[in-house]
Amino acid sequence: MNHLELEQEIGKMAIAMMSRNSLIGKDLIADLRGRLSVDSVAALMIVSMERLIWCDSESVLWSLSYLIPADVMEEIRRITSLIVCQRLMGKGFVLGKDFSIDAGGSLLLSENAKTAVVVA
Repeated sequence: MNHLELEQEIGKMAIAMMSRNSLIGKDLIADLRGRLSVDSVAALMIVSMERLIWCDSESVLWSLSYLIPADVMEEIRRITSLIVCQRLMGKGFVLGKDFSIDAGGSLLLSENAKTAVVVA
């Protein structure tokens, strides 16, 4: 997929999220899943949500609750956990001391790490 096609897919997904029509959104996701890997679909969903979060956060919340399939949501959690861990380590926090990840993939954060995540 080239940059133009990727941009078009992100735009279509953002519009589907704003419409809050699960049939449209699920059809788009099914089409993407036929052409892309789960991690690529998850990354596309993250970028689509990022586009909406400042102007229509309710649509993002709706999408998280009703649109995104479980396996894609799990991949989104994995991607975002890795990014948060990288940023915390970049700020001098220590894995295993200031933060960690449990067996379910959830982040466990000390109070200082929580503050750093919220402020960032």
